[in-house]
Amino acid sequence: MNGAPLARYDATLQGLARKDRLRTLSPRAGLDFSSNDYLGLAASRRLGDAVVAAIARGTPVGATGSRLLRGNAPEHEQLEADAAAFFGADRALFFGSGYIANFALLSALPQKGDLLVLDELAHASMHEGAQAGRAQFVLAAHNDATAVEDAITRWRVAGGMGCVWIAVESLYSMDGDCAPLESLVALADRHGAFIVIDEAHATGVWGPDGRGLAAAFEGRDNIIVLHTCGKALGASGGLVTGPRALCEYLINRCRPFIYATAPSPLMAVVAREALAMLADEPMRRVQLHERVASAGRLVNRWGVTPSGSQIQPLVIGDVRRTMAVAARLQARGFDIHGVRPPTVPEGTSRLRISLTLNIGEADISAMVEALVEVLAQTSPEAI
Repeated sequence: MNGAPLARYDATLQGLARKDRLRTLSPRAGLDFSSNDYLGLAASRRLGDAVVAAIARGTPVGATGSRLLRGNAPEHEQLEADAAAFFGADRALFFGSGYIANFALLSALPQKGDLLVLDELAHASMHEGAQAGRAQFVLAAHNDATAVEDAITRWRVAGGMGCVWIAVESLYSMDGDCAPLESLVALADRHGAFIVIDEAHATGVWGPDGRGLAAAFEGRDNIIVLHTCGKALGASGGLVTGPRALCEYLINRCRPFIYATAPSPLMAVVAREALAMLADEPMRRVQLHERVASAGRLVNRWGVTPSGSQIQPLVIGDVRRTMAVAARLQARGFDIHGVRPPTVPEGTSRLRISLTLNIGEADISAMVEALVEVLAQTSPEAI
């Protein structure tokens, strides 16, 4: 077989390289300013001990099949019961990843004849789910409740008769800013709409006991929430919480749930222990918030607006300069990465700086000092 069938793929990769957009995999190195392990749970002794104890009592590594066949382990049901109680929801459903859970929600729940209004900067998994679903969907300007309501009004005036769905993140992963949840929930109530809230970057970090920014709204009939387990909880998977009827509908009509092998029962054990840690170890959140405040003061001194969250973007704009800055910071021992289009809009390439309990106050100060020096060394004229 000659290389002709592969030529178009090689051409695409070469084109990405010319634009400084070629992605590669690299080993972990340097101080952690890039992970989503916000509370430092991923390598915690307590989660490790929970795995050891689970294996000792015979918990299997693999689920062996779909939850609807033999894959429904007691560990899955225990996690879901604890999660529903912890987050104040009727029901919880455990998926293999947050990405799959978001895709599942937006491809399965909104029906033909419905309208889905999606924040333009919502996670790629939400966009993919919207495109794969049966409902009409439109994008609304980021964090603009008025734009959401205008989209609903236009649809109704044009004859739309179905149900309205609104989908947002509570804390956005590339900007570190928060959705106007109170306004959006009030809007959803006025229009008899459902609202899907992705709490991926808020779960564990914000809200009472780390229950997220949507904690005050959980348990309502029109609220569906995704709590990712692979970020602050230090595990993997995704927990969908919401009305029992919608969760049961997903069990019966959601293809990513029905036809997927269930998540490992061991991971259900880990996620359940992580939820217990949120309640038992509040000082982790206190310490993280102190790091957020400290970083905010430091970057503000250099003219960067603090995000107010554990995600601090530094928008540079130019792709080449962004990647040059990131490379020099990595060479100095700071694991900070550049984020380029199409992950972010054209002209907004940035550094995404993540604050976790895997680094200390001194590390933050050293990072900001290095960042200021590197930015000066990589001026547009110097690259």
